[in-house]
Amino acid sequence: MAHLILYALPVVAIAVLAMILEARWAARHPEMRGYDARDTVASLSMGVLKISAGAVAKLASLPLFAWLYTHRIADLGEAALVSSWLILLVAEDLCFYWFHRLHHGVRVLWATHVNHHSSQHFNLSTGFRQTVLTTLTSPVFWAPLALLGYPPWMILVAQTWSQIYQFGLHTEAIGRLGPLEWILNTPSHHRVHHGTNVPYLDRNHGGIFILWDRLFGTFEPERERVVFGLTNDIHTFHPAKILFHEVGAMVHDVRRAPTLRAKLGYVFAPPGWSHDGSSRTARELRKTRPTEHIGSPAG
Repeated sequence: MAHLILYALPVVAIAVLAMILEARWAARHPEMRGYDARDTVASLSMGVLKISAGAVAKLASLPLFAWLYTHRIADLGEAALVSSWLILLVAEDLCFYWFHRLHHGVRVLWATHVNHHSSQHFNLSTGFRQTVLTTLTSPVFWAPLALLGYPPWMILVAQTWSQIYQFGLHTEAIGRLGPLEWILNTPSHHRVHHGTNVPYLDRNHGGIFILWDRLFGTFEPERERVVFGLTNDIHTFHPAKILFHEVGAMVHDVRRAPTLRAKLGYVFAPPGWSHDGSSRTARELRKTRPTEHIGSPAG
């Protein structure tokens, strides 16, 4: 465990330097949301928790990957060195896409992921606003890689490079990137993903590549100014409240639901589903209020 944290320190140091440079840039661009000290501290606190406790939870997934690897149906991890890693690059990102998409589409999974979207600012510190809860729900999404013949250590390496790449997506300092926008997930695409603008809800789930969103119909380009946050902003900087607020809301909805079907709906239906129509899912909002944004206005 100590070794894992030690290896992470250089990456964290580079990330902190990048945040300092971005903050200096934001200070010269008041039209951007920039940094808020309380928001940044909350994000970094959650990042520290993710790096420490999250590493333990991730290691707990290794027995599952190891068992599946012993029952693999292919040996892609033993292919020619370059081709093996290139296939893993693409395959891991496809796993991430479905992990990410379903964590936006199923309420109980959303409760473990929503923390990452809770900031009304969008900067590199937002990349640290992660949760250890997804380490409990994520292993099954990467399990196919072990069955295809990738040993656990290769899966962890692929997950790590994806996380490092995605950290750099959380910024307003980088505009459009030309032809790369067709293939790669970029800051522009990821700003859309964090938007409360109705056309932006549940869009652009890719990690490194945007091809999956284009292929599976979840792509949305950045057109209008993005309003960041949640459809129901939580207005707190307390890490524990950020981490568990949606779990509490889900439990509350289940308790007040009048029927078993409604109770199950509040757990497994998309976020925003309600038994009485008092709230709307992202799909319903796109049909009824397609040009609006939900949440707090940018300022």
